[in-house]
Order: sequence, then structure tokens, then C-alpha cells
Amino acid sequence: MRLKDEQIHRLAEKLLADLSAAGLITLKKERGAALDAIKGAIATDIKAEAALEKDAERILEQAIQATSGGSAIDRHKMLRMIKEKLAKERKIVL
Repeated sequence: MRLKDEQIHRLAEKLLADLSAAGLITLKKERGAALDAIKGAIATDIKAEAALEKDAERILEQAIQATSGGSAIDRHKMLRMIKEKLAKERKIVL
């Protein structure tokens, strides 16, 4: 999933506000530092998911080529299976 910087900022703002309102966190530093940390975590997660998607596509293409075109392969189902396996190996929650 590709989010714009503004969308990531709004998501981080919402997350921080909800966690604070619920009393689940207590800020030890200024709000801006916490917000930057949340935005960084979201951006890192998005990059990891994009890399996983790219690797899954590459593996699928290799599998299709190895099966002489893979006319009997359900491309969408196979891609999902590869992504799930890679996500499990890399400990990424989809």
C-alpha cells in the first residue's frame, strides 16, 4: 500500500490521539518526537511491505517461467500464497 506523506501524518496523529485518550500511553518527551517515531514506524512498515510485494512478484515470474508459461497457474492465488510465505519468514504482519 502506498500512502502519501500527508496520509501517514494524519494516521500517526490519529493513532497518537487515540492512544493518549485511552490512557494507553504517557508521553515522556514532547509530542512531536512521539509523532515522528510513529510516522517513521509506519513508513518503515510500508517499505517492508512493498519490498515483500516486489520479491513475491519476482518469485512468481520465476515459477511461471520454470513451468513453461504456467498456463494452468492461478496467478492471483499463487501470488497471495508466495506473499503469505514470505511474510511469515520475514515476520511481517499483512
